[in-house]
Amino acid sequence: MTIPVSLKFGATLVFFLVLSFTINGQRPPVPVNKEALKLFVECNCERRYIQQEIKFVSHVRDQALANIQLFIYDVANGSGGRTYVLDFKGTRDYEGITGDASYETDPNMTSDEIRIGLVKQIKAGLLRYVIQSDLADKVNYTIDNEGAEELQDIDFEDPWNNWIFEVYGEARLDKETSRKEFEYEFGFESDRVTEKWRIRADGELNESRSEFERSDEVFVSERIRYSIDASVVRSLSDHWSAGLFGGARHNTFTNLDFSTYVNPAIEYNIFPYNEVLRREIVFAYRIGYFYNNYIDTTIFEQEAEGIFNHSLDIQLNYRQPWGNIYTRLRGSAFLNDFRKNRIQLFGRLAIRVFKGLAVTFRGDFEVIRDQIGLPAGDASLEDVLLQQKQIATDFELGFRVGLRYTFGSTYNNIINLRL
Repeated sequence: MTIPVSLKFGATLVFFLVLSFTINGQRPPVPVNKEALKLFVECNCERRYIQQEIKFVSHVRDQALANIQLFIYDVANGSGGRTYVLDFKGTRDYEGITGDASYETDPNMTSDEIRIGLVKQIKAGLLRYVIQSDLADKVNYTIDNEGAEELQDIDFEDPWNNWIFEVYGEARLDKETSRKEFEYEFGFESDRVTEKWRIRADGELNESRSEFERSDEVFVSERIRYSIDASVVRSLSDHWSAGLFGGARHNTFTNLDFSTYVNPAIEYNIFPYNEVLRREIVFAYRIGYFYNNYIDTTIFEQEAEGIFNHSLDIQLNYRQPWGNIYTRLRGSAFLNDFRKNRIQLFGRLAIRVFKGLAVTFRGDFEVIRDQIGLPAGDASLEDVLLQQKQIATDFELGFRVGLRYTFGSTYNNIINLRL
């Protein structure tokens, strides 16, 4: 079993020193003075692969049973991949031994390359615990000097200037005896991310056609939407940022023949942005203008209108050993009529109650008083059956609760994926 550690010296001279150690046998020996290494991993990753590749520790299913706790937080990075932050914490015999590591991926990496690299970082982080355990005298150290004397010409020039582009498309066909639906979607995404700037431009085209047959009568309904959105955001400090958002769209579901908007915005994060993987409390305020040209005359007898509006967004996100919590509260209103407003609340909570037991809650609630684009008159039967047009409503509500309990063998590290 090997743990790679790489060190880079200077801008042009790169030494790759690989530190490896080998533990004889498949299972760790019974310790004399200290506890055997018991690892608990919480991550959005392949835990079975980690268990399979790291056999010099015992993998436990609950953090209360572990003397090494590893929490891996991940978030999308500027390259289009993900950044993983590994947070190690020792307990009991390894109390006070902590450490952080990071691992960055890019969108061109396969899932196998990602998990191999992540396991290497985990092994490197575990080394500090191995050398403090009774496994220390079972470790053989070797240095691989291959390539150490070679000068590496590192090219820091990026021909794409930090831009990431993505083009996608999808088509779907569903058919039954009395129902048929065809849908296609095309789009593109572009993103440029630096320490100070984030620039985005996205476009999408979606069309669906549904047919429903009942009593020898066929109901047909179509739904078409396309949109383009762009934004420029500038980091002002560790807590403040400002941006400008704009776009245009067409959507038959919301009765929009053409709509365009522009919104300046400002954001404040109570915690520094370098802590975003673990915790954040963000306040974002937007004020702007939108113009709507409607397909059908609205219930307010409007064929087109322009309105100034504003919104306040509050987001709380904590990723902690006891669980995860995410809450978003958003309120918006028209500046010319505050009675036309919308309040949105979304929450997601996962709590580790005790050994083996976790409970999850998820809910959303909306108070809707800003459906100014609803067409006058009654919706047709086919649009109601096929949900092709928006229907008037005062609120939307949803809630989910889940419970997960794991019990049984605590120290079974055997991997067997047959059938």
